[in-house]
Amino acid sequence: MRKLNIGLTDEQRKGVCELLNRDLSNTYLLVIKTKKYHWDVTGPEFRSLHEIWDEQYQILSENIDAIAERVRALGNFPVGTAEGFIQLSSIKEHTGDVPPSDTMVTNLVEDHEQIIRNLREHIDQCSEEFHDEGTADFLTGLMEGHEEMAWMLRSFIEGKAIKPDGQQAPAAAKFPAGAATK
Repeated sequence: MRKLNIGLTDEQRKGVCELLNRDLSNTYLLVIKTKKYHWDVTGPEFRSLHEIWDEQYQILSENIDAIAERVRALGNFPVGTAEGFIQLSSIKEHTGDVPPSDTMVTNLVEDHEQIIRNLREHIDQCSEEFHDEGTADFLTGLMEGHEEMAWMLRSFIEGKAIKPDGQQAPAAAKFPAGAATK
């Protein structure tokens, strides 16, 4: 195999690819969770959540290919097994339950936000530690996509707290379930 000569050392490329494989693993587990919720959602929000999760599933699937191809472009191989994804991921599965739709949305928001935090760190590492501005830029684009997907999901949750007159509804925490209000 011909040695890559792209201005990065083997060590720099290896370090960047380790970060990319973590991002790939997180994205893969998030796509699995998104698809599972897409299948399992019930209730009055079924159609809107089913559609948004289908859109997000498609975006995440494209991101998976892009991340794997970036690893290959840097001369390494992407992780490609369920065991590998689970080992490298900071996203956790929620096995054995089918939560209510609001909990599904909250779980996905938390996962997107975890990925966003990870990507911020990886962008800095790619730039400062490995001097790979191309991958830093690539990860910035992925982060912006996750920020948008998280915003869409947060808007869904926040929209439930708005009254028809546009005012915020009282926080649910103020009135625990079953508590009487005066």
